[in-house]
Amino acid sequence: MPVITFPHVAEAQRALKMLMNDLGNEVIMPPRPSKRTLDLGVKYAPEFACFPVKILLGTYLETCPQGVELIVTSGGVGPCRAGHYAQLHKKILRSLGYSVDIIVFEPPRLYPLDLLLNVKKLNPRRLSYRSVYECVRRAWRKIQALDNLEKLSHRVRPRELSRGATTRVYRQGVEWVDHAYSLKEILEAEAAALEALQKVPQDPEREVLRVGIVGEIYVLLEPASNLEMEETLGNLGVEVERSMFLTGWTRDNTWAETVENITVREAALPYLPELLGGHGRESVGNTIIYAKRGFDGVIQLAPFTCIPEIVARTILPRVAKDYDLPVLTFFLDEQTGKAGMTTRLEAFVDLLRYRKKQAKSPKMAVNI
Repeated sequence: MPVITFPHVAEAQRALKMLMNDLGNEVIMPPRPSKRTLDLGVKYAPEFACFPVKILLGTYLETCPQGVELIVTSGGVGPCRAGHYAQLHKKILRSLGYSVDIIVFEPPRLYPLDLLLNVKKLNPRRLSYRSVYECVRRAWRKIQALDNLEKLSHRVRPRELSRGATTRVYRQGVEWVDHAYSLKEILEAEAAALEALQKVPQDPEREVLRVGIVGEIYVLLEPASNLEMEETLGNLGVEVERSMFLTGWTRDNTWAETVENITVREAALPYLPELLGGHGRESVGNTIIYAKRGFDGVIQLAPFTCIPEIVARTILPRVAKDYDLPVLTFFLDEQTGKAGMTTRLEAFVDLLRYRKKQAKSPKMAVNI
């Protein structure tokens, strides 16, 4: 039975553990990234490597001493260093004495054969394709449930009457979904968790701001990497909508791009006609979509030295001007502190509230 691990990405590792166990693997669960995780990654990663490289390396250095033989991760396409993470991590880990191999899942729409080969490697029980499909189906539904629960928490938190109530109920709901195994149990746990969140005492008349969050996928999805920004914004009375969830990213890279009234690619085209790699084009396109939907502001999250997000950052001021939409950018690295981030968020929220108040105020007549 192979001993495997994978990156810690919000709550998705709960579904991945279930899937890997079903296929016949022993899973070493990755710990939630901490200061120790980051210290390990910073110690052994190249100095100017981007933030996710360091966090992932630190995660592997925490799990490999427990006997990990295989690491499962995702890749990347285009002019972005994400496509080189796996080979870099493998070289560093082997130089430190860990004989591990890495399986990289590239976007299935581009590499369908690689997907089948990787699944075969991760199926030591030699389940039939139909059985593998059923295992994947249940894991996928669990990830959907976890994403749906998180989305609802973003709507409830800014309206809660008691600070912290939403977070407590959300964490309990995550545990319910985590302990569910069959498809029926997963659906029941999701329904119960969503109902519990909706019952959190709220003020439905409270005026809240709406802010979209865009940026690189890892710092968007992993709360430990962005210092729980979404929870902080919710406590400030902001309803957050994140441009990317694991289910949406998987769907976009597997069978079809997410389409509302306009695709992200179409929205970004006037400002950024070329593929940047990473999620730079998505950051621009989603910012425009949020502007068209009447959001009060947008926050861009970018790993320090992330080239696609740096390019997007140079374009976003023009987008902000054209659409009269405030945009705030955070470049994240090991030096980023929560206190400083919170101060900037508080100032940004104050600005958004002032703008909203001014927009509702009747225009004063001017006597000449």
